[in-house]
Amino acid sequence: MRLLIKNGRVIDPANNIDGNFDVRINKGIIDAVGASLKPGKNDQVIDAAGKIVCPGFIDMHVHLRDPGYLYKEEIATGTRAAAAGGFTTVCCMPNTKPVNDNAAVAAYIRQIAARTGIVDVLPIGAITRNQAGEEITEMADLIAAGCVGVSDDGKPVEKAEIMRNALEYAKMFDLPVISHCEDLSLSRDGQIHEGFFSTFYGFKGIPTAAEEVMAARDILLAQLTGGHIHICHISTRGTLEMIRKAKAEGVNVTCEVTPHHLTLTDEVTGTYDANTKVNPPLRSTEHVQALLTGIKDGTIDCIVTDHAPHELEAKDCEYQLAAYGISGLETAVPLIMGLVDEEFTLEQMVRLFTVGPAEVLGIDKGSIGAGDIADITILDPAAVKTVDPKKFYSKGKNTPYGGRTLKGWPYMTIVNGKIVAENGIIIEE
Repeated sequence: MRLLIKNGRVIDPANNIDGNFDVRINKGIIDAVGASLKPGKNDQVIDAAGKIVCPGFIDMHVHLRDPGYLYKEEIATGTRAAAAGGFTTVCCMPNTKPVNDNAAVAAYIRQIAARTGIVDVLPIGAITRNQAGEEITEMADLIAAGCVGVSDDGKPVEKAEIMRNALEYAKMFDLPVISHCEDLSLSRDGQIHEGFFSTFYGFKGIPTAAEEVMAARDILLAQLTGGHIHICHISTRGTLEMIRKAKAEGVNVTCEVTPHHLTLTDEVTGTYDANTKVNPPLRSTEHVQALLTGIKDGTIDCIVTDHAPHELEAKDCEYQLAAYGISGLETAVPLIMGLVDEEFTLEQMVRLFTVGPAEVLGIDKGSIGAGDIADITILDPAAVKTVDPKKFYSKGKNTPYGGRTLKGWPYMTIVNGKIVAENGIIIEE
């Protein structure tokens, strides 16, 4: 298939491009980027006037729930949610059943994704066997099976010695160790951020120290080993400040933040709607503002959804019994677009969804240039829609944003030169 995207504003931070250009795609590869490209005889022309043409967005932190939890999500439904949300590549976390801690499970995920998925799926392998925190996995085998990072996300690696060994082993392969920073002795049985609203609403709180203690330890271990530590879903000012200082000192540390930690505070938990229950919890305003500053000054490397779909019963219950997590793939882009100009620039946003995660993972994605794979996300900054969870492609309808009107939605998602979604609607073969 030959495509010619005309009249759009191309923003490609990897190549320092921001201007009105056309993009030609031929057989899944970007053939040319330039001004006033002439349509060929067999070109399908896409008029992107008023739109923003970006490298394909990458979400390096999603939960596709397969194998083991197909009642929550499947690779088929999760990748369609990703495409509708403007993502061309997703990285799936290993807390499945069985855990993705060996080459066989990783190969299974790749095979199912190739058969039923419509975006690129890159597995994240486990740091430890069965995420038990006792013995590190055979990372070389995981890499050979297609894994691009290791993480025990959903569970912290509690033993410092094990994390040290993981960083040293992963360093041999330039593999990022993606850390879920949580001291369980401080967070256990907690429901929301420990502060004014946890007291006011009668919840057991989770202190910021639960995240910061573990983040400090892992940064120190990265400094000791020279390994690459990537801190998951940071939520506190203290964690951000430690990462900023460590980066200045040359420590190999990167980090990510989610849309919900940028757009919601702990005050919303007063609705007692379990869709606001996440881990780490929604924090107070001072922490949200600190995270926004971390985007402005470049401390934060990427934005991720931490897409965590659940069946209805896991959320339609008492708050303290509800599962943690938000189904985030289909709302992430307009939520972040709502912060553009007021909090940070459009170029910064595109960077956080493209070259940022690509550099963290060391993958050849996140740019638009001649010879690159034709993964492209086109945004419509003028599009206004109201979030309707019932229309989600994801099996998970668990979102606190239902009924909210947002502006700036994905217009088109192109994967390997093929249009897979337009105006939030999946284009099936």
